Amino acid sequence: MMSLLHDRIAPRIVEEDGAFRTRMLGIAAQMDDVIALGRGDPDFHTPAHIVEAAKAALDANQHHYTGPTGLPELRQAISENLTNEYDLDYTPDEIMVTAGVQESITLLMLGLCAPGDEVLITSPRFTTYDTAVHLCGGVPVPVPTYLRDDFALDPDEIEKRITDKTRMFVLVSPNNPTGAVTPPEVIRRIAELAIRHDLLIIADEIYAKLIYDGHEHLSIATLPGMKERTITLNGFSKTYAMTGWRVGYLAAPLDFVEKMTEPRHTLSINTCTVSQHAALAALNGPQAPIDQMHAEYAERRAWLTQALEDAGLRYGAPGGAFYIYTDISSTGMKAKDFCEGLLRATGVMVFPGDMFGDPDSDFIRISYLQPLDMIREAMRRIAGFVADKKKGAA
Repeated sequence: MMSLLHDRIAPRIVEEDGAFRTRMLGIAAQMDDVIALGRGDPDFHTPAHIVEAAKAALDANQHHYTGPTGLPELRQAISENLTNEYDLDYTPDEIMVTAGVQESITLLMLGLCAPGDEVLITSPRFTTYDTAVHLCGGVPVPVPTYLRDDFALDPDEIEKRITDKTRMFVLVSPNNPTGAVTPPEVIRRIAELAIRHDLLIIADEIYAKLIYDGHEHLSIATLPGMKERTITLNGFSKTYAMTGWRVGYLAAPLDFVEKMTEPRHTLSINTCTVSQHAALAALNGPQAPIDQMHAEYAERRAWLTQALEDAGLRYGAPGGAFYIYTDISSTGMKAKDFCEGLLRATGVMVFPGDMFGDPDSDFIRISYLQPLDMIREAMRRIAGFVADKKKGAA
């Protein structure tokens, strides 16, 4: 029997299926020697100078409210970083610091998505966007990407899904879960398409610092006519191993930021003050620890892609982030069954494409967020499991 409160939940709350994730974590909790290659949480600790800045802020009693848009000195540092790293031209007043990019996503959908609006989203995708769109009464419309293209976007796939209800397109590059980097020439075509159809662009660039050799990131808001119709999202979780600190930001034209300041205040008043001081140290402090993390990710990526090929598994070549989206259809299993079977038989935890809005259920997301020796051991177990299943499917 459902409770009274459950029966009166507003229609904007659309049930998202988190049952499989919960099931997997429950199985893992009962096992020893589990190697987790599922979550997107870096295995590195936050660099020491960032932690020390947070301690210093506490010692200096810097733990009271800030303004809703964030510490002025942090917004200044973000502005300078966006210019130096991505050639983006945002003043400090055009930046709003939020409780991770998650809060930015909810806030901008509240500000831009009206009931009935259609929101095009790169797919497979981080399904937080679906939830935020549903909360606003909108309709998420997946734009598929394909293994044959290493999951990079095709503007034709975007354009064929545009209707008179289309409000915006969510561009995530590098992408989660595929690691795909959409090439600059394709970004330019997407910009032309946005102007031609008068679309807004949400440019989620949380993984933009995690780009590997042979790939190039282009921020769409740098292109002519695009800043006025783009909200750029970024943050500190992935690049600086600061997932639990919860610091992200959005950058947008000043009048939009001003209009969203009071709704942002309503959501959470301000991003944790101590975390903001830590984020300031992340930008202004030494970058050597970040470079070292990136170098280790690149080494893991190179080893793991070769190991997957050796195991006879296809994948989309990841140009960024720290995920490899891997095709397991050759085993004769669907992704959820594969992931649960792999965990129970070998103690390796990966996540199915179903969790990322993939209707085919032929893919798994492997994150390389473990030391290389553990990745080697995990891949030894995966290769044995795959060989057994392929033998059975033959």
